[in-house]
Amino acid sequence: MTVTLDAADVFALGPAGAVAAVREALAGGLDPDGDVPRAVVPLAHGQGLLMPSESGGWFGVKVATVAPGNAARGLRRINATYLLHDSATLTPVALLDGVALTTLRTPAVSVAACLDRLRALADGGRGLRLVVFGAGPQGEGHVAAVRAHVPVADVTVVTRREGPVPGWADRRLAAAGGEVAASVRRADVVVTATSARRPVVDGRLVRDGAVVLAVGSHEPDARELDSVLMGRATVVVESRATALREAGDVVMAIHEGALVPEDLVTLADPTGSRGDIPADRPLVVKTCGMGWQDLVVAVAAHRRKEGTPAERS
Repeated sequence: MTVTLDAADVFALGPAGAVAAVREALAGGLDPDGDVPRAVVPLAHGQGLLMPSESGGWFGVKVATVAPGNAARGLRRINATYLLHDSATLTPVALLDGVALTTLRTPAVSVAACLDRLRALADGGRGLRLVVFGAGPQGEGHVAAVRAHVPVADVTVVTRREGPVPGWADRRLAAAGGEVAASVRRADVVVTATSARRPVVDGRLVRDGAVVLAVGSHEPDARELDSVLMGRATVVVESRATALREAGDVVMAIHEGALVPEDLVTLADPTGSRGDIPADRPLVVKTCGMGWQDLVVAVAAHRRKEGTPAERS
């Protein structure tokens, strides 16, 4: 019987549970470079995305759509559905809300990649200062994921226009305002979760030791971070192949001579898991989203609801 997990069921896993699922999968030997690349289907009014993955006795696929014009219609820009199967029989076992799954797993991957640095920054119980570019679900989700692991003292959200302060932030600034630069200089963590195609952060402003989590783009000609920052930072990516194919922040920095592919640290790299990444440079975590991430978090959410085993043979 196929079980349905609505958004509430998926979110019940919580940010800490999602981060744990990602870290446990990587610690268990999952190699992101072995994942099947997403298929991107150009559509009349946007894109269709197919994201399959198989691991640990499970197979799953997410079908997502990106419709840039939906904002003007008062509709969600991204919609998605996730179908989870038993690998042995290829029988569907669960249908999950794909939007909730994406909202939960993307911050989980970001935080899983930088958790050692976050804990070092918060050593002694100091609350971290966050600056978040973008007031959408991913901005909120990243704040929740960081809060689930370390104290947070202050959250500033930066948007293109002025507006009400979201409940998860302490203040809201317009991107063109003069206060943004000062906020970025002070920040321990900067999150970019926008639909921008050009840099939204001046890389000269990010302090040494700060963490930058960039999740807004997944195309080679779109980026939220400039080459100045990418050249200064240790850059962590999900997969070298995926980053070189889809991460415009990486692709354009390499093209501009600020970065070389060999500089990239992957989630599967022992350097990242040991936490010995240099602390005197910014740490950039650039993710585009991969099928294995949906799979491991979907399995964890399903297990929580149904009590099924972690792995199947």
